[in-house]
Amino acid sequence: MQRALQLAEYGRGSVSPNPMVGCVIVYDDKIIGEGWHRNYGGPHAEVRAVEDVDKRSNGHLLSEATAYVTLEPCSHTGKTPPCADLLISRGIKKVVVCNGDPNPLVSGRGIRRLQDAGIEVVQGLLSEQGKELNKRFFKSFLEKRPYVILKWAETADGFIAEASGKSVQISGKLSGVHVHKWRSEEDAILVGLNTALNDNPKLNVRHWKGRNPVRVVLDRNIRLPNTINLFDNSQKTFVINYQEQTVEESASGRYAGYGNTSYIKISPGENEIDQILQELFKRGIQSVLVEGGAQVLTSFLKAGLWDEIRRCQSLKKIGSGIKAPLPEGIFTGSEQVEEDFWSFYSRV
Repeated sequence: MQRALQLAEYGRGSVSPNPMVGCVIVYDDKIIGEGWHRNYGGPHAEVRAVEDVDKRSNGHLLSEATAYVTLEPCSHTGKTPPCADLLISRGIKKVVVCNGDPNPLVSGRGIRRLQDAGIEVVQGLLSEQGKELNKRFFKSFLEKRPYVILKWAETADGFIAEASGKSVQISGKLSGVHVHKWRSEEDAILVGLNTALNDNPKLNVRHWKGRNPVRVVLDRNIRLPNTINLFDNSQKTFVINYQEQTVEESASGRYAGYGNTSYIKISPGENEIDQILQELFKRGIQSVLVEGGAQVLTSFLKAGLWDEIRRCQSLKKIGSGIKAPLPEGIFTGSEQVEEDFWSFYSRV
């Protein structure tokens, strides 16, 4: 199962909104096949593992083999046929499952289908590791909101930007590579109005190989000009606002990249962050990396709607400016990246 979890990790950043899944097939204490879910819409881990068994000419051993799977085999037809049916049709003897699937279309049904076919099923092996691996997937189904990661860099004297709001290059180049890797692993990246205006970010993946996240910008009163990078039509962008204007209704199509830009309306009030997350959840977003300024970060902290904090502290000092938020939650670890010190926190 440890090997299956390791294989599942290879799918990070490529399979969402599906979970990361690995499968290892064992006969006589030896691995005879393994696979993982590589990309959304592609073959699932069990299919890859069975194919690997066949490539090794070991298909005849499946009737005496055990499959170790990190998530309950699916029992419904989506983009691919049910994996439970595949294991049954190939006569697998035993299936060991790390976690049950929280998806109502699967939950418990895959296990029952295997058992009804006479296959021995063992559940819960390394379940905590499995939940950690797929925490975004579990958060989405169990709490009906995306998994939220707050990320910021601050100077040695605790500032996140100049007093005017102008950005300061705080972290080093290698930290920048880390951040772009993280961007490739999440479904969406979110900033506020001030960050969009002052920094004019692209919010894409440039220093790492991977997919671009969906861009989310908080522009409550539709103030952003159509010349900023967020409206270059290069990737899907959601504009959170109070008006829900369409492109035709807004100043002659004020957003140049309207073909990839969608408006999401929320109502003013204390629960705005909750509204934002609910709207993103409805659109299939399972995780959000918040790279906004102090105001946006603080709003998520005050609402208690966050799951991780990734905080970078550099050696640079600027003497004055906008104060960085204070981290909350449970300290879970740290990492030195060149001269930058990263610390990590969890809400639970």
